Amino acid sequence: MRIFKKLISFIIVLVITNSILIYCSAKSTNTISAITSNRPVKVGVLLNNFYNSYNLSIKKSLEDIQKEKKNEIQFIFFDGESNPAKQSVIFNNMLQNNYNLLLISTVDKKTPEMIEDFVDKAKQKDIPLIFFNIRPDNLDIIKKYQKAIAINTDSMQAGILQGKMIADYWNENKEMDKNGDGIMQYILIKGQPESYLTETRSNYSISTINEAGIKTQELAAVSANWDEDLAKSVMESLFLKYDGSIEAIIANSDSMAIGAVKALQTYGYNLGDKTKTIPIFGIHATPEVQELIKKGFMAGSVLQDTRELADAFYSVGMNLILGKDPLEGTNYKFDKTGEIINIPFHEYVYQKEDK
Repeated sequence: MRIFKKLISFIIVLVITNSILIYCSAKSTNTISAITSNRPVKVGVLLNNFYNSYNLSIKKSLEDIQKEKKNEIQFIFFDGESNPAKQSVIFNNMLQNNYNLLLISTVDKKTPEMIEDFVDKAKQKDIPLIFFNIRPDNLDIIKKYQKAIAINTDSMQAGILQGKMIADYWNENKEMDKNGDGIMQYILIKGQPESYLTETRSNYSISTINEAGIKTQELAAVSANWDEDLAKSVMESLFLKYDGSIEAIIANSDSMAIGAVKALQTYGYNLGDKTKTIPIFGIHATPEVQELIKKGFMAGSVLQDTRELADAFYSVGMNLILGKDPLEGTNYKFDKTGEIINIPFHEYVYQKEDK
């Protein structure tokens, strides 16, 4: 009887083990089959919103890759509407639709519980997960899952490059110092409150200007939540309050810089007349902003090539889907955390000879 019970236990264990192996093999086979049979792998992309010009540029870059590799990969996009609750619902729905990879850009607040929930659920489903622009203090959470990594833009570098660009502009355009006191009076339009991106970009931008030997005076620092319309609204009020005193407008992103341009234009400023222009500086150098710079409506922006970012999503993502090392066959490197791949920014300055 005892031998019979042991035999039954052994058979049960064997059946369970084989079932697990078959499931894992089937999952891997389905992914490889999708790649080798002209059936594209499916990638779910959750953007924190669709109104941000930078997010829309990322979306377009991914769509371009899909057109170039139409039999290989398909991106399906979801609008998180800057709402954590909505993003959680979308993510849960994505898990049920057999995606081979998930690209996630969450609302940049202190929401480790939501990040942890995403990681745990993706791990249960064995779906590779790439976060982009995740807060560094959430890294311990994604380390829990071998198939979860982060691809970030370097916010510190963005702030430093923006500050350097502003300092150069100040030194090359003495008329920027309207009152001749040698102090740059500026307005800072910040992104989301309590955001790592906001604080890092803001702090490094201003500190870089100061390190260049330029004294600064902050007239106002306001949050526009990365939103163009909100930036336009707050800038309209600030223009009336500080009319004649504003020597520079520094925005944490291009969307908010565009809002500032539109606000000033309602008062007849920043329409190409240098005598009625307040220099506005952004971050990302989206195509729309590059046109504004060429027209003289904006002073400059820091370039983050969204195609470069999208290429990283594609290359690293395909490696994860195929169970390879995420960096295999690429020139990317992890930072010191071993979890983040940083995509660099580049200074963008409109060349005078092109005017």
